[in-house]
Amino acid sequence: MDKSVVLPVGGGYHLKTGKDRITYAGMPSERVYSIAQRKAMGYQGYAWNLYFPVGRSEITIDGINIIVENVNADEIRFRLR
Repeated sequence: MDKSVVLPVGGGYHLKTGKDRITYAGMPSERVYSIAQRKAMGYQGYAWNLYFPVGRSEITIDGINIIVENVNADEIRFRLR
């Protein structure tokens, strides 16, 4: 399932049916980027930030493998595997 996705800061994406949603939260520093992982059930939900070094190209969120192709302060480009 190689699907390329581009998210601007604040942009969201639903990983897969039954899985969490993510939001690109930008770069708190030059060498770190952040993705917010969100869970929701009805009207209730919660979220937390995940932090990754810029050089890390393979990450896993909610059991979904993600290949980060490019990341900068304005957007992130990734593929789902």
